[in-house]
Amino acid sequence: MITLNQRLTRVSHYLKPHTMADIGSDHAYLPIYAIENNLCSRAIAGEVIKGPFESAQKNVNEHQHNHLIDVRLGDGLSILRENDNIQNITICGMGGPLIAKILREGKSQLANKPRLILQSNIQTEVLRQTLESLNYTIIAEEIMEEKGHVYEIVVSEFTDNIKALTKKQLKFGPELLKNKTETFYKKWRRELNALEHIRKQLNSAVHHERLKEIECEMDLIKEVLVNED
Repeated sequence: MITLNQRLTRVSHYLKPHTMADIGSDHAYLPIYAIENNLCSRAIAGEVIKGPFESAQKNVNEHQHNHLIDVRLGDGLSILRENDNIQNITICGMGGPLIAKILREGKSQLANKPRLILQSNIQTEVLRQTLESLNYTIIAEEIMEEKGHVYEIVVSEFTDNIKALTKKQLKFGPELLKNKTETFYKKWRRELNALEHIRKQLNSAVHHERLKEIECEMDLIKEVLVNED
């Protein structure tokens, strides 16, 4: 039986018990874990780089799951076929802008309206904006820290009646705002300090517009942090 790190274990908890496609699967750890723990019935592991693709093939072979996990080489969602009937798509371990790009470029592969379980390392706001543009509503979010890095998990489902998120919801996460954890506060205190450092380096005469942007962003963060216990 394969074991996962905390980050991917949390991602696995959101899988619907059907088929899954793990994009950027690396060593195929998540699909193998999902199959071995009966979290899904069949899986596709997609990888764009040949080295990790071969590593994924090797791991699937060693765990004897070739009949249940199909390892495919290709870019993003382009590895998916019309008859795959995928119910879950996981994309983990990337920045928000890259995940957003994969979804935008592969939106034709979302015709089956699968659940999207996405784990972003940075800039999740861009990802939330893209989900909204694709008519996907956020149903769950988590923020967690592992080995000094903060990660955000965003779970989304297709809807015919998308409700636009506010600027604050896009930046901080609609579900994360409902339950601000210590990790949430830690992330945004750190972000506030970084912006303060940048602000001090800028010349008000030269960087007027950038300073204005930074100060607006800092005000928004302070507004969210003001309710800190």
